[in-house]
Amino acid sequence: MIRSSTHKVLAVRKPNKEIVTKIEPFNSYSKRYRILGVPFIRGIVAMGESLYLGFKGLFFSANVAVEEEGESFTNKEFAVAIALALVVTGVFFVVPFLLVSLLGLTGVLFNVVEAIARLTLFIVYLIVISSWGEFRRVLQYHGAEHKAINAYEAGVPMDVENVKHYSRLHPRCGTSFIFIVIIVSIVIFSLMPDRGFYVNLSYRLLLIPVIAGLSYELLRLSGKYRESPVTRILTAPGLLFQRLTTKEPTEDMLEVSIKAVTETNKLVATESAAKSGATLDS
Repeated sequence: MIRSSTHKVLAVRKPNKEIVTKIEPFNSYSKRYRILGVPFIRGIVAMGESLYLGFKGLFFSANVAVEEEGESFTNKEFAVAIALALVVTGVFFVVPFLLVSLLGLTGVLFNVVEAIARLTLFIVYLIVISSWGEFRRVLQYHGAEHKAINAYEAGVPMDVENVKHYSRLHPRCGTSFIFIVIIVSIVIFSLMPDRGFYVNLSYRLLLIPVIAGLSYELLRLSGKYRESPVTRILTAPGLLFQRLTTKEPTEDMLEVSIKAVTETNKLVATESAAKSGATLDS
């Protein structure tokens, strides 16, 4: 799935090898309502919209994948998938806190150890699920998406021979966002007063939108100053981490990502007639 400023494009490979493309208008709430477009708040909006669009894309691709078998992915299953994702998000914030609480640490040291535990838990999770064949294909498509976007931003012809030589890593990926979230969470939780176990635990859940909003602004800055030596150093851990969240794609996977980017590029060309500077976001 690739987004422009006004549309989103989904490209899916059917079981019969045909590539299906779905184009839908996309008008972010942060652009429709000025208050939702101010710094910090727009990050919270973007997080919610990304989750919704991501699951909606998976819903569409799941139905494309099973349609030839006469089945479908229902709205109920879609709702269950979203609920499970929210539970998993909560687990990654709560479980490290519970484990580190047993160590009797306090202050900044507690928050640093908790962040390390959260990162370790996430890495173990990725290693486990990446060994599952079907999920590995998802990581390969993630790599294909990055290669296509890197090629597009380099301005080269969008074909498999050109695109396959580009990196599967990209600094604006959500994986880099995770590292920013960890650093911001250390700072935010360290500033909060120690009010006991249950209040401190509530911070971990109630402040998720705040952490996401601040992290989003830092991610935007890293994209704006991506050539800066300081930015390169700060984004290096996220790029390294992407070696876990992306895998080298096959050529047929690259064809799907190229199709999505190419269709989005056509929309961007049309949009630029009214507004210049449109960009692609994965």
